[in-house]
Amino acid sequence: MTATLTKPEAPQIQEPRRKPRMSASQAITYCVALLLIGVILAPVVYMILGGFRTNSQITVDPSGLPSSWHLENYMNVLKSGVFWQEVLNSTFAAAATTFFVVAFGVMAAYVLASYEFRGRSVMYAVFAAGLMFPMTVAITPLYLMVRSLGLTNSLVGVVVPQVAFALSVTIIILVPFLRALPPEIEEAAVLDGCSRLGYFWRIVVPLSKPAIITVGILAFIGSWNSYMLPLFILTSSNKFTLPLGVQAFSSQYSVDTAKVLAFTTLSMIPALVFFSLFERRIVGGLTGAVKG
Repeated sequence: MTATLTKPEAPQIQEPRRKPRMSASQAITYCVALLLIGVILAPVVYMILGGFRTNSQITVDPSGLPSSWHLENYMNVLKSGVFWQEVLNSTFAAAATTFFVVAFGVMAAYVLASYEFRGRSVMYAVFAAGLMFPMTVAITPLYLMVRSLGLTNSLVGVVVPQVAFALSVTIIILVPFLRALPPEIEEAAVLDGCSRLGYFWRIVVPLSKPAIITVGILAFIGSWNSYMLPLFILTSSNKFTLPLGVQAFSSQYSVDTAKVLAFTTLSMIPALVFFSLFERRIVGGLTGAVKG
């Protein structure tokens, strides 16, 4: 028998994959997006850079870069006790608002999502209708109500209305998320001897962390940036939050533009940092609520 020799097959050379070309519509979309980003970021960049300039530099060239960098404006603001008092007031108002919004919102949303009772749909519709009435529309009757309760010129008078108005968004986000939880989990917990309250704290709350973090961040940022309500409620300068402090500071130092820009920049940094750190959590919580 004669063995037949077979030629080895030549290795196939794979052609490099070509990147798909960008279509005209995609190019236009990216250009419009970049343009919008530039329009949004331009005032922020101008404000940050303006804090490093002097008033003479701003007067000579309002839109130019700092010819020489000056830290005095930022250092003077950071050394001011008024600034840190306003930071403390804003932190207290935002933290208290966030705590009560999350606590009340989770409990109310769990009841609306898990139990059948008369008037449930009406109650949910009332919370949904709250989204159509911003705080600015009801500011006058709201002020009269706060004054009748004796909470004017008090941070508590700011926190209570903020909690009430933030509950609508909180419940609208949490109810679909909680409805998506499988009922088999509760049945298994009951078989293991877990009470309803224990099931809520031990299982529902941990599983709902993405949505809870989302509503907490939204409540915190909304309270931190609130201006209209503190403007009506607070009258003493030692009770001012940062938005009111920026307005009062810009009125007091209206001639010193560079210092006003530095104060405004430092005032917005906490909210920007807070939002940037938890941006993915917000998107994840909203995605889960939409899917639910």
